[in-house]
Amino acid sequence: MKFAVVVAILAEDLEEQAIDVARKAGAGGVTLLDARGIGAKEKKIFFGLTFEGSQSVLVFIMEKNLALTVMKVLTHELDLNTQSKGVIFTIPLEHIAGIDTGQISQFQEHLKDEL
Repeated sequence: MKFAVVVAILAEDLEEQAIDVARKAGAGGVTLLDARGIGAKEKKIFFGLTFEGSQSVLVFIMEKNLALTVMKVLTHELDLNTQSKGVIFTIPLEHIAGIDTGQISQFQEHLKDEL
């Protein structure tokens, strides 16, 4: 079984919705990171400081074929193609250790359902 990482960098207010959408699409666990970013265009200036707003980084590890599906569903459901509220990308994994065996079973069941 091959794995991939799905990374979603989103506006903080989309975090819970993104987790729900990803889980319904077959994703399992997620690692959450707080972040801030500077976009191509400056947003608000407050006392001389540019404020972009808080962001969340969601990191999912999943079966490779499922990763593209989850990415597409997140992009569609969060309307990321028309609103600039985040970015999602995948990274292939060559080696992995420590993933829960229950998670692997869940991926296998999802793949069986897809076939």
